[in-house]
Amino acid sequence: MKLLTFVDDISQTYRTGVLTSKGVLDISDDFSSIEDVMSNLAKLEALIDFYVEGEGVEFLNYEDLTLGPVIPNPKKIICVGLNYKRHAEEMKVDIPDRPILFSKFNNALTADQSTIKIPKGTEMIDYEGELALIIGKRAKNVSREEAMDYVFGYSNANDVSERESQFKTSQWLTGKTYDGFCPVGPYIVTLEELGEPHKLRIKTYVNGELRQDSNTNDMIFKSKSLVSHISQYMTLEPGDIILTGTPEGVASGYKTAVKPWIKDGDIVTVEIESLGRLTNRFEMER
Repeated sequence: MKLLTFVDDISQTYRTGVLTSKGVLDISDDFSSIEDVMSNLAKLEALIDFYVEGEGVEFLNYEDLTLGPVIPNPKKIICVGLNYKRHAEEMKVDIPDRPILFSKFNNALTADQSTIKIPKGTEMIDYEGELALIIGKRAKNVSREEAMDYVFGYSNANDVSERESQFKTSQWLTGKTYDGFCPVGPYIVTLEELGEPHKLRIKTYVNGELRQDSNTNDMIFKSKSLVSHISQYMTLEPGDIILTGTPEGVASGYKTAVKPWIKDGDIVTVEIESLGRLTNRFEMER
């Protein structure tokens, strides 16, 4: 099942939809949000079967929609640093023995096809294609064995980073949560449909040039470990987003005198097997 949010042309508010073989079915009258869907999957499945097999229901053209972030207002956006072996190696740091956690705030959220502003006075803008994990049930002190019971699904994300401010201190926050620095989308694929999340090819393109090309199996700490570990420190809520780390190939890892930072006019696409493509254009803030 593929779930998404899109902008209502009249009210400019977000509506909830499900991508079907006939197009996008607007389910906003039956579900208040994607978080509402999480506790009513059986109801949604019955609704989809009824409408897809029936007649007289209007399906929306996916290509005509202005998408929103897959979760427009999560309570938490938790990020994992240095979680791919080859990425840690390219950055010349030791393999972590426990997950490195930091956060982004909701102001950083944006959607597929949106334009991201490059903040004035910055030059070291980097891309980080990532697998985003979406929590589906309240989780506190869960074990690794039961952790996947709390995962609703997955999406693409780009942990956009401004490296100069990120590394000015030991705390990475300032370089991570500029406005628009967390695009997530285009949709959520439920765990049931996706299956194994750690055998997926993950790629990032900049203006069509392949920059990152790896597999989620290279993660040091995979979904079970991350959900269990994080839930020991905070209660995870439905709709919380976990960005699970980026593979090798980021601009800051290039061994060149001039690194290929994102610049005005660049188009960045994160593509993960079975999860579609997340594309954003970058423009200098004026």
